[in-house]
Amino acid sequence: MNTLAALRSALRALVANTLRSILTMLGIIIGVAAVITMIAVGRGATERVQEQMKGLGSNIMLVLPGGVTAGGVRLGAQTGQGLTEDDALAIAREIPEVQVAAPSSRTGAQVVVGNTNWSTAVYGSTNDYLEAREWPLADGRLFETAEMQGSAKVAIIGQTVALQLFGDTDPLEQVIRIKKVPVTVVGVLARKGQNSMGQDQDDVVIVPISTYRNRIQGGTGGKLKRVSAVSVKVREGQSMKLAEDNIKELLRQRFKVQPGADDPFSIRNLTEILQAQEASSRIMTLLLAAVAGISLVIGGIGIMNIMLVSVTERTREIGLRMAVGARGRDILAQFLIEAVTLSLIGGAIGVLLGAVATWAVGQFAGWQVSMTAASIVLAAGFSAFVGVFFGFYPARRASRLLPIQALRYE
Repeated sequence: MNTLAALRSALRALVANTLRSILTMLGIIIGVAAVITMIAVGRGATERVQEQMKGLGSNIMLVLPGGVTAGGVRLGAQTGQGLTEDDALAIAREIPEVQVAAPSSRTGAQVVVGNTNWSTAVYGSTNDYLEAREWPLADGRLFETAEMQGSAKVAIIGQTVALQLFGDTDPLEQVIRIKKVPVTVVGVLARKGQNSMGQDQDDVVIVPISTYRNRIQGGTGGKLKRVSAVSVKVREGQSMKLAEDNIKELLRQRFKVQPGADDPFSIRNLTEILQAQEASSRIMTLLLAAVAGISLVIGGIGIMNIMLVSVTERTREIGLRMAVGARGRDILAQFLIEAVTLSLIGGAIGVLLGAVATWAVGQFAGWQVSMTAASIVLAAGFSAFVGVFFGFYPARRASRLLPIQALRYE
């Protein structure tokens, strides 16, 4: 019996018991579909975190004013000694690992153009802020040095603000009012999308920090030029940990902090946070795939069970085949091909079901999913392996039957 004849015989045997074959394949179908869907969901989550990391920028740290304790009560972040623009300049100038250090302050404001208005976040910062965030311009230009030094009434806006205020009209050189202060739009930022908290990063207006301090906030920053945060970008290839330690030491010296006292500031390594989220997503993907893989193992056990029943039912047939010249390896091949055929057909149906389930999850649940050819090959290959592994014992048992005993079997 050649392979083609064995395949035809296997298919005839499966068709003769169609309902039983379908029920046997059910475990494989569900298992393959579950593996493909879970891997797609997990991979989508990982890609989402990677997009957030790209949106944030690489090698980013955020320096914030620290909290203070008064009367045994912790007052929270940004209640202690404030950061200043000079602190940001010192970080950029004195720490060789730092590429840029951009001071920034933030407030919420209503932005008005004609009869249209939009509530958005207004940042006061420098061009270094965009470099730190790796945030290019889609149109227009950056702030000029004279504009940053002279509190010029200019602004760079995000894509969401441009859409809400101007629609399809070109926003460049248009005048918008921020807290009744007219400013001219000189640039439009490239699209960033949502951050890790689900906030729209494109819903932003950026003005020179001197403009923010002197015109938007009315000089409330004071002579010390206080800021709410400093965004630090570490040079490529430099140690984030070393840069963080050096920033901490420098600021402690500038704030004249006594040895052993708490830092009046905090440093958040945002890249490490997102990398931890990515690692968690990968682990979750593996766990989901492992749980889904259990369905494949259960399906394989079902195949073994049915194949053992089939061997028992067809014992006289096996004896007859051997009596007319079939060898043990022919019987082995016949039953093994039946088991693998069950697995492959179940795997193919499972791939289609998994693709539909993945689409449904992305469409109706709103999750980001990513189904790849590798996950399909992995699931289909594993289903074939299940067929070989769990079908081998029944096939071997059939091939080792003695013809005389098989023919006498009732």
